[in-house]
Amino acid sequence: MLKPLTLRIMYAIARSRLRISSLISRKNRRFSSSVIADPPKEPIISSSNLLKDQPPPSPLPEPSATGAEKNSWNFLKYSLGAAFTGGVATAGYATYAYTLDEVEEKTKALRASANYTAGDNASGVDKFQALLYSSAMTVPAKLVELYLDLRRLTEEQVRGFSEPISDKLLPDLHPLEQHVFTLVLDLSETLVYSDWTRERGWRTFKRPGVEAFLEHLAQFYEIIVYSDQQNMYVDPIIDRLDSKQSIRYRLSRGATRYVGGKHYRDLSKLNRDPSRIIYVSGNALESSLQPENCVEIKPWKGDVEDTTLLDLIPFLEYVGKNRPADIRTVLASYQGRDIAKEFIERSKEHHRRMQEQKQHGRLWRR
Repeated sequence: MLKPLTLRIMYAIARSRLRISSLISRKNRRFSSSVIADPPKEPIISSSNLLKDQPPPSPLPEPSATGAEKNSWNFLKYSLGAAFTGGVATAGYATYAYTLDEVEEKTKALRASANYTAGDNASGVDKFQALLYSSAMTVPAKLVELYLDLRRLTEEQVRGFSEPISDKLLPDLHPLEQHVFTLVLDLSETLVYSDWTRERGWRTFKRPGVEAFLEHLAQFYEIIVYSDQQNMYVDPIIDRLDSKQSIRYRLSRGATRYVGGKHYRDLSKLNRDPSRIIYVSGNALESSLQPENCVEIKPWKGDVEDTTLLDLIPFLEYVGKNRPADIRTVLASYQGRDIAKEFIERSKEHHRRMQEQKQHGRLWRR
């Protein structure tokens, strides 16, 4: 009896499922047809507008170095910087403290170590160690040689500007003139004075008495003009100043020694006996490397009443005639005094003593 009832229930459930599925399929058909029949319309946008509105693509990030790579690169940079700084400091100290010959002597062993080799009887280990040692010393040795070459070249260039053009600025004296003294004269503010104004430009004035001074002393001296000016300035002035050819030689800036930003007269390069050289200048002690040979006079800057050169003639004439053994000892006795005035005073004193001796001799004869 239960079986027919069960069959009826199952049949009713199946019919209800069929109805539900048919209803769902009908609704889906209606919905899809409405979507296809009336689709929504969207505005059309050009590709150029889309490109304009979009932001530019951002660059791809670079791959970042790892911490170990950064540390190794920084260590290499600092090591190279420290080595370069140490090398420059060492080269600077060596240049300041030692001459080129001293540096060559002190680095001889270092430079020879680059060629170090083991003996023929050495073992293979010793030869390998010698090879490693010479390889390690090659770079320092080459750097030292580079420093020496650069310093040698630099000093040669500097010497060409700072040293006189020759070790013998004057030719040898004639054998018959070996006893003659050499009178060296400065040019600016000693024999002439140059002045510049906007209205007239450069003008050069002769010191009062300069022509008589030169002409008279040329009888007793070999006269030389030694200036720190260029040839283009010295030669035209002397040509006009020395019309009677009293000046034998003229030396300009190329014959001076450049030290500490100044040009100095180096009397040791004149090829003359230093015991027979007198240097006269308005700035003698500041412009000569041999102060023991200097006669410093008043610098002349245009005073028309100046008589300095004429006042100095008696002293220079006395020296030129009597020819002392060493003029440097004579000049040392006048140190700190006006030579022209002091010579006159000493001459008067000498003349007075001579007169007293004559008077004493006459009284003794009586």
